[in-house]
Amino acid sequence: MNPSLNLSDFLAPGVDADEVPELAALAAARPLLDAFITLFRGTEAEVLMRLLVLREIGHEAEVPRWSPDVLRARFAYLDPVKLETVLKRLRDNALLAIGEDGQYALSDIGRNAVAALAMLLRFGDEEDAELGFLTAQLAGLQAVGGVTAESLGHLLSKLTDLTWHFEEAIASGSEFRILDARRRLSANGRWIERGTDILNKLLADPDADFDIARVAQRIGLAQSRLARADASFQRALNKIEAQRVTLGGSGISSSDVAAWLRRLDGATLASLAGGCLAAVPELPLLAGGHELLDRAESALGSDRARDEADASLPPPDTAPVGIAPETEDLAMLEHFTHRLEALPGARPLHHVVAGGGFAPASYRLSLLALLADGEDASPVEGPVGAFMRLPLDVRFGDELAAVGEDEIAAINTGEVIPRAPRPPRAPAPPVNS
Repeated sequence: MNPSLNLSDFLAPGVDADEVPELAALAAARPLLDAFITLFRGTEAEVLMRLLVLREIGHEAEVPRWSPDVLRARFAYLDPVKLETVLKRLRDNALLAIGEDGQYALSDIGRNAVAALAMLLRFGDEEDAELGFLTAQLAGLQAVGGVTAESLGHLLSKLTDLTWHFEEAIASGSEFRILDARRRLSANGRWIERGTDILNKLLADPDADFDIARVAQRIGLAQSRLARADASFQRALNKIEAQRVTLGGSGISSSDVAAWLRRLDGATLASLAGGCLAAVPELPLLAGGHELLDRAESALGSDRARDEADASLPPPDTAPVGIAPETEDLAMLEHFTHRLEALPGARPLHHVVAGGGFAPASYRLSLLALLADGEDASPVEGPVGAFMRLPLDVRFGDELAAVGEDEIAAINTGEVIPRAPRPPRAPAPPVNS
């Protein structure tokens, strides 16, 4: 490891840079890394000026050497002092070389940097620059026999990222995201095909390295998933087409409206939504005419079906003689009513309902729950009406009280309280004639 490179601030305590083998390859490439550090260190304006000067010098393939006067004439649109600063920085960091005759030329490292940058800028906006760059780089490595598992791994990572992007677009159900993903797949189609050709040649080599063949097979699987993505896009678009709504006879669909809204800025959208949104939905407006018509048709259809059903009476039968009609046994209710009428004061709930076992106790508890609802829910006459008019208040608690007897383990806390008698009303004053 280069002794001038101090990484102690970045490594864990007790770890030496020589103990990290991953750093060895980077440390060995310090001259190349220094070239990129030179290009991309500083403000954005400084970086752009260095790249501009370096690219323009590299473009002149027929005249690779430049005198200072020719450089100043070529970059007459730049400030002379700034130009000299850029040239000095590129020269001091070995991106530009200056000969004994005082003329400038690209160094080997500078030419490699310009070539790499030119390849990145080569790809159009409609294409995925990363996939095209990786595929072209892989083709060049294959041509010189320098394909490595690491270079294949970069392509596999990008293909996997594309697959995830397409799957997320389909899962979103958004027509616009699906169409954008489909255009992206179409733009990268030729790079996928070229990648397939490269893989076929790699896998056809019987002497191919095991790691290279393993990664190449995984790339093939990723490309197969991408090849099936177009059919998935079409199925998703077909579902969206089936749900598309046309606004009356205008020929304008809901997709057209959504596309128009997507082109508007935030302020315009806010002005369109003004007065159209409510914090709480108005329930009477949730059902439109079509929904009401559907419900009406359903109700009328069920009524018609009932009318068409057989409504004839059953055949006559001789009624049994001497059998009294069944009557409900309300003896326990009446007995419980008398007990509550004689209640001297407030009593706990379990004292009032206990007695006779679990079934009678649960019956009395249900009667007290009915009494707690108030006498408005009772019939006018009969034992139930008399029970409901008892001057009692029933209060139920949220906790359980242990009983442990009469088949009752525990019961809700609460009490039954007789109401205070109402004072007699005062007689109305006489009216003077």
